[in-house]
Amino acid sequence: MGELASSIQYLSGVGPKRAALLKAELGIETIGDLLAIYPFRYIDRSRICPIAEVAVDAAFIQIKGKIISRTLYGPQGSVVKTDSDKIPWNAAKRLSVIVEDGSGQMEMVFFKGIRWNYSRLVPGSVFVFFGKPSEFGGRLNMVHPEVDAPLPEGSLLSGGLTGVYPSTEKLKNGGITGKVMCKLESAALALCLPEFQETLPDYIIRENALCSLQYAMKNIHFPADQYALQKASRRLKFEELFYLQLSLLKQKYIRSHGNPGLPMPHVGKGFNACYGSLPFSLTGAQKRVMKEIHADLKSGHQMNRLLQGDVGSGKTMVAVLSALIAVDNGYQACIMAPTEVLSQQHYANIRRYLAPTGVRCALLTGSTTQKERREIHSGLRDGSIGIIVGTHALIENNVLFRNLGLAVIDEQHRFGVDQRAKLWNKRADGCSPHVLVMTATPIPRTLAMTLYGDLDVSVIDELPPGRKPVKTTTIPDNRKGAVYSFMRKQISLGRQVFVVYPLIFESEKMDLNNLELGYEEILKYFPLPDYKVAMVHGRQTNEVKNFNMSAFAEGRADILVSTTVIEVGVDVPNASVMVIESSQRFGLSQLHQLRGRVGRGAEESYCVLVYDYKTSKEARARLELMCRTNDGFEIAEEDMKMRGPGDLEGTQQSGLPIKLAIASLARDGIMLGEARAVAEKVLEADPLLEDRRNYLLTKELRKGKFDMKDYSKIS
Repeated sequence: MGELASSIQYLSGVGPKRAALLKAELGIETIGDLLAIYPFRYIDRSRICPIAEVAVDAAFIQIKGKIISRTLYGPQGSVVKTDSDKIPWNAAKRLSVIVEDGSGQMEMVFFKGIRWNYSRLVPGSVFVFFGKPSEFGGRLNMVHPEVDAPLPEGSLLSGGLTGVYPSTEKLKNGGITGKVMCKLESAALALCLPEFQETLPDYIIRENALCSLQYAMKNIHFPADQYALQKASRRLKFEELFYLQLSLLKQKYIRSHGNPGLPMPHVGKGFNACYGSLPFSLTGAQKRVMKEIHADLKSGHQMNRLLQGDVGSGKTMVAVLSALIAVDNGYQACIMAPTEVLSQQHYANIRRYLAPTGVRCALLTGSTTQKERREIHSGLRDGSIGIIVGTHALIENNVLFRNLGLAVIDEQHRFGVDQRAKLWNKRADGCSPHVLVMTATPIPRTLAMTLYGDLDVSVIDELPPGRKPVKTTTIPDNRKGAVYSFMRKQISLGRQVFVVYPLIFESEKMDLNNLELGYEEILKYFPLPDYKVAMVHGRQTNEVKNFNMSAFAEGRADILVSTTVIEVGVDVPNASVMVIESSQRFGLSQLHQLRGRVGRGAEESYCVLVYDYKTSKEARARLELMCRTNDGFEIAEEDMKMRGPGDLEGTQQSGLPIKLAIASLARDGIMLGEARAVAEKVLEADPLLEDRRNYLLTKELRKGKFDMKDYSKIS
């Protein structure tokens, strides 16, 4: 790799000290690493503004002028006397430099670097000043402008669009300012630009009208103009997203062809008995998804499908019908949920659906007795249990199946990769069962294409008829009395109420106190014997937690005071009110998940977002969006735009499994779709990338940069 692979310390202007700082703060070890750090925005330095045209409310401007005078001021604004022999620098607190350009005069003010700036800003010399204009004492000024000597024509650093690079306080304090970063990037580019060899085949560059890699690298750092920047940006973003999708789709192809699927061609009597006795019709979305799943099950390849659907959209029904196809073909199915309460609720519903089928179903959780366990283990081994519902208990080593054909995982992000892998290793013959992972957390299309790009994705984007949207409102916390009055009214109508407090890891102790204080306050406003209040949080034992959740689910408690542990895990059709305290501290997707706990019955339901009066404008905008829409996918898209894709599921998973250098899942969704379409076309013609013209693609993928093991290893 030549100079690109050289240590950054050998680049002109770096050295050992700055090299250590760059490595610690930005992970830069080589000159190539430096050039892979791209500007995140650009400042237009192409125009010199005449001083006469400077407006106080203008954004950053640039002027070029001659120094007329320089004056040092002391603490009370007194002039510090100077002579050529000695200047009392300790007394100097401010430097004022007057500049003129023929159209007018302007003051440059410095509170730091006074000695350095005084020595170089000599009357009669000409400099370029860049900064934000302001006014003080009736005079235009700039405080701490960037100061540069006019650069020769043709220099990469002269005028035009100037990149602003990622930085930290430590970098600035260590002398690596924005200007220094530009100089380092310029030096690196001058040294290494010829070394950049094409990383995309000619036919992909030509068919997608992409510029060359060398052109892109030069113009992403030092754009000739706006058009050149757009061309460079498009090339680099497209390449990044293309290789990401190519890697995922190739993994998908290899896995689907390497794992022959267990054949499930028949739709038999179990499926038909259940389907025919349903007291409701499936929605169009449910029917579409069932067709997609059935096509997978009879395809001869292993199914790996992600099923997305809002809370209440009918994912469980789809899971049951899919499980019955497996049973009708002589296989067993398991449905794993993250909490005991959710498993119990799934089991109760599934037993009801299975009543007309004669298919035996069982429940296995941490609370299952030893006697029940022995019976269940025996039924799974001899095949008499067709469908098993459970928690993590299903992945214990002593749980063995006679013929597991389908594994369904609800709220799959709550399970680690190792836990999931244990489930699909339950077959003695080494074949993998079909896999259906489900989530009620709406995932933006671009994020789903990336995190689950090697899975087939089905979406239930339709709620059952008659389901009423939850009415959502915001209220400041100084109007808590009105909230309590509303809760009393709903309870008097026979409804139940959730009250949720944040429990955020960084301040867990403080939040737990808030929860307990809130619980005490609610007990005061809702006293026994007229009201019954239960409390649930993550620090309780499973026994206490399950007891309190069950009390609420079974109607023995009117109010459940909780942390977000109820975000997934309790289905109470009679609960009609969700009160979320400190709602400004939650992400949109999490608020939507919590809101989904109500509105599950026939009655009108409400979500009350209580916020602190100090809440920022950005947080208020999030809350107002919640009031405007109940569409989980719209909310998820907005959440990603506001907060970025890093906080994927709102609670349990933060950070993406791959770091994108220039593309953004929030902003480059259209390009992601285009890049995926190109990757699909390439693999359709050459699935294993064996064609000579795809040599560069294989070479790039071998570098492993786009491997996403944490997510793609679903089975």
